[in-house]
Amino acid sequence: MNNQKQNSKSAIFKKAIIAIFLLSTLSLEQAAARQPVTYPKITGYAGILHPLVTYSKRDVPHYNFDGAYIVGMPTGINIWKSAKIGFSMEFVPLIRAGNGTSKMNNFLFHPGALFGLGKGFTLATRAAFETSGRYGFTPVLNKIVKKGQSSSYFIAVPVPVRFGNDLPTSLTIGFQFGIIF
Repeated sequence: MNNQKQNSKSAIFKKAIIAIFLLSTLSLEQAAARQPVTYPKITGYAGILHPLVTYSKRDVPHYNFDGAYIVGMPTGINIWKSAKIGFSMEFVPLIRAGNGTSKMNNFLFHPGALFGLGKGFTLATRAAFETSGRYGFTPVLNKIVKKGQSSSYFIAVPVPVRFGNDLPTSLTIGFQFGIIF
């Protein structure tokens, strides 16, 4: 009987500790959310980019994993003037793996304007300059999916449009995810 009372008290004590921890965590997050954001605000980010499908004047679309796999590793700096507008500079090495080998296939310099759309959404409008000789623009719709105190996680849909280097104009749809800090 005494052992049963001790186990019951222990269970109540553990539940109380967990409740106190959860309440204090929520209070800290609410306090952090109440802190006013000052501008200009500078953030950095890193992510992984997966081109999914590319369309051009060719008869059929080209899919990633069709004979080779291409992955990009974007990193960048965002400078927000306000919650509604900012500037971003992104650098993306692209790696191509196929036929048992891999290499850095291309490097992309990607500056552009940021437009805060609210509710965690951002539209990035980027110019694009590639070492492959291609150039163009890339609209990117970005959504913060988990906001933390010192970092946030995002997903994005980039839609690169490219010209030049004696190749037909192309449009690609991609998927990107990463962390903002």
